[in-house]
Amino acid sequence: MRWFGFGFNAFGQIYVREKTTEVKSTDTVDEVKVSSPAELTLSKDCCLNTVVQIKASWSRRASLQLDGDNCVHLTGFGSVQPNESCGVPELSHGSDVFISEAYLTLGFSDKIEVWDLQKEKKTRSWSMEIKTLPETSGSHVSLPLVPGGYIAMKPPFYRPLSQHLKAKSLALSAEHAILLTASGDVYTWGQGSHGQLGHGGLSSEEEPRAVEALLGMPMSSVAAGGWHSACISDGGDLYVWGWNETGQLGLPSRGLRKAQQQQHAGASSQHSGSTPAEELREKEENEEVFISIQAFPALVDVTPSCEVQKVSCGHRHTAALTTTGELYTWGWGDYGQLGHQSSVSSDEPQCVEFFREKQMRVIDVVCGAWNTFAAVVKMDVGASS
Repeated sequence: MRWFGFGFNAFGQIYVREKTTEVKSTDTVDEVKVSSPAELTLSKDCCLNTVVQIKASWSRRASLQLDGDNCVHLTGFGSVQPNESCGVPELSHGSDVFISEAYLTLGFSDKIEVWDLQKEKKTRSWSMEIKTLPETSGSHVSLPLVPGGYIAMKPPFYRPLSQHLKAKSLALSAEHAILLTASGDVYTWGQGSHGQLGHGGLSSEEEPRAVEALLGMPMSSVAAGGWHSACISDGGDLYVWGWNETGQLGLPSRGLRKAQQQQHAGASSQHSGSTPAEELREKEENEEVFISIQAFPALVDVTPSCEVQKVSCGHRHTAALTTTGELYTWGWGDYGQLGHQSSVSSDEPQCVEFFREKQMRVIDVVCGAWNTFAAVVKMDVGASS
């Protein structure tokens, strides 16, 4: 398995370009933006083939490596040397990792530790022992979920959850949370100013509240972006809601379409031979319903040929992985985080052709705030593209 990244790279979260003492660092644009998928690097002695999990914040990437000496490598802002390990202890078998901009959470088989990343010398800020409950022993839950509750992005780190929810997975953003229950129901709470809670309004919720529009349709996974949310049904359908300013919901965005029309008008103004009637007809054809905030879950048709098996959300972009191993991205693309080898934004899901052209099958996708990471394997001989 190989990992690739694209998008925001100002702190070397994706790769660090080697420089000589004779060359000054003036080409900052290429270092900040990675618009074409680039294979990730750790240190010279580490192999990414053994990395099973990646989590990302705005300025850092945490890579969980399982190869006999289980460890977490922290790459990006705050590293003393490029691609240096963050200095946290080795993790035991069955470990997990979760990262925010300020803290790194490590999951052991018998305890949870939270490390402060804001200090020059990484220090352990908080820890708690955990015991696997009998009723959950047959099912694995991932951070930030822990038995009886979840780990928040800021103190108090442990937040209890009602036992009746029977949480299966949890997605956290800086301002809201999305919980998936064992029965496939979706609950949200937190800040709702951009419709990201999916309850039809813009109010906030202090306690988990069921997304009524999804009741009766069991969901298999959930994801939280900066101000938008997503989930996948058992049948592989993708539902999204929240803010759509840069097309991150995959729905028509007025801002993006207006910018595209201005570019088109500028390119064609010098040789336009359209009659007034043709211009009026073109204007009417371009009239459509634009969506700035989608306060209820909306179905997005990523691709009619296959189902969606995983979705991940950045601050203002979204990535979806299909059952055929293809990666689709949409939303804000200024840093190349859509992987289309450009900085163009899009309010329509588009396939990342790089992996198809390289005959690679995508098996996992993780969005950072302004970047995207994908795990790939070589496509089987004879497999359909």
